[in-house]
Amino acid sequence: MPNKPPRVSRLPPLEMPAPSGLLPNVPRLTLRQLRIFLAIAHSGSTTAAASSVALSQSATSAALNELESILGMQLFDRVGKRLLLNDSGRLLLPQARQMIDGAQTIEQQFAKNAPASAAGLHIGASTTIGSYLLPAMLAAYGARFGDAPMRATIANTADVVAAVANYEVDVGFIEGPCREPELQVAPWLTDELIVACAPNHPVAAQRGRKISVKTLRDAHWLLREPGSGTREAVEQALIPHLHALRPACEFSNSEAIKYAAAGGLGLTCLSRWVVADLIDAGKLVELGTTLPVLRRQFYVVYGRRKILSHNLQQLLQFCQDWRPEM
Repeated sequence: MPNKPPRVSRLPPLEMPAPSGLLPNVPRLTLRQLRIFLAIAHSGSTTAAASSVALSQSATSAALNELESILGMQLFDRVGKRLLLNDSGRLLLPQARQMIDGAQTIEQQFAKNAPASAAGLHIGASTTIGSYLLPAMLAAYGARFGDAPMRATIANTADVVAAVANYEVDVGFIEGPCREPELQVAPWLTDELIVACAPNHPVAAQRGRKISVKTLRDAHWLLREPGSGTREAVEQALIPHLHALRPACEFSNSEAIKYAAAGGLGLTCLSRWVVADLIDAGKLVELGTTLPVLRRQFYVVYGRRKILSHNLQQLLQFCQDWRPEM
């Protein structure tokens, strides 16, 4: 009797267990949802957001509903046709920006055939740096590494710090202290602050000798707005000696201050880089005072958890080595 082949038992297919903490068929958070969330937060409606993410309004609304369902809470207050971020949405906003920023950086790093400049950086700079130093620095950077499509946002120090912390810009150059714990802060340039006024200002008649603390204390000052790095630096430099500053006017930018000073409206304490042109033109005079030399530190700031792309690392190294010409 011929031998029968052995009987083979067929085992049921193995089922891979879901990763710990994940349940099958349960919707999960996606980068697409976060991109749509950011678009809605920026535009204030699903209709406006839909065009920016190349989706229909219904698909955009569905993605938002799915995101809110996953998180178990609403992210926006519905006010008429407007969608306004509530406290939960504001909590998610910087985290969503960080996730999208990290994903974009990874894509750029592994895009082998993309030119290095395709990753264009978004830079934030406080007013003095943005107006008087950043253009020359970016021109020198472009001359060495080739033109790159960068964007620059100019604002006061407090706003630049907030933009970096919220991942709205890649890196910030600021002229005041940074107390944001989520940011990496590196010293950059040292700036000299000088006291100046119009040649026909009464205090200018004393410029053959050191201007006394009493004269400076009695003078009227032209100041930047609160929140400005220049305002904070000037107060830190002068108030320990003068005890208080008598403001003649507050301005939101240094250009307005220096021309107001040239018009005789008061004294100003500004960066030498800011007033150099009007001093050279004879429209302002530098005052020698009995105060010590007034200096402040400029800083570079970026997110502690930010993924540094090749372009950003290259820019950070360049700016640390670069020095402006007076």
